[in-house]
Amino acid sequence: MPLLLVLLFVVVPLVELFVIIQVGGAIGVLPTIGLLVLDSVLGSVLMRSQGRAAWQNFQAATAAGKVPAREVLDGALIIFGGALLLTPGFVTDLLGLGLLLPPTRALVRRALIGGVAKRMLGPAAIPGAMAFRYKQSRRRGPEGQAGAPDAFVRPGATPPGNAVEGTARDVGERRQP
Repeated sequence: MPLLLVLLFVVVPLVELFVIIQVGGAIGVLPTIGLLVLDSVLGSVLMRSQGRAAWQNFQAATAAGKVPAREVLDGALIIFGGALLLTPGFVTDLLGLGLLLPPTRALVRRALIGGVAKRMLGPAAIPGAMAFRYKQSRRRGPEGQAGAPDAFVRPGATPPGNAVEGTARDVGERRQP
């Protein structure tokens, strides 16, 4: 985490200054300032249009009764991309533009979802390793019934040693008072 903060608050501004100085040396000071202002204005226009589209997609998903997870993530990426575009500098403008354009935003979204899934599920999140099987316990409960399943385990993996055993029974429908 401290390395990320150093990167954000020290390295990125230094890189931005270097690029601005290089562009200013190549095309002049006033055209460089003009490009930075134009970047910010175009970025705000693009953020507004993409934000509207994301909001409409969000409303359509909720109206259809679907969970709008993709739409919420798109909205967050659009906000983050807009903030990067409003920040003066050419490097952050390129990163922000990448988050505002739908094809590159889809790539970033897919990478984020894959990273989160990998952190949550561990090795099982690797594509192709999602085949789980339901392993039935061979132990018997106190009344002679088959025991509860041990766990979801990957094919070929040993079940966890701290599995919780128990029995379940159907109690029927609940009566409404």
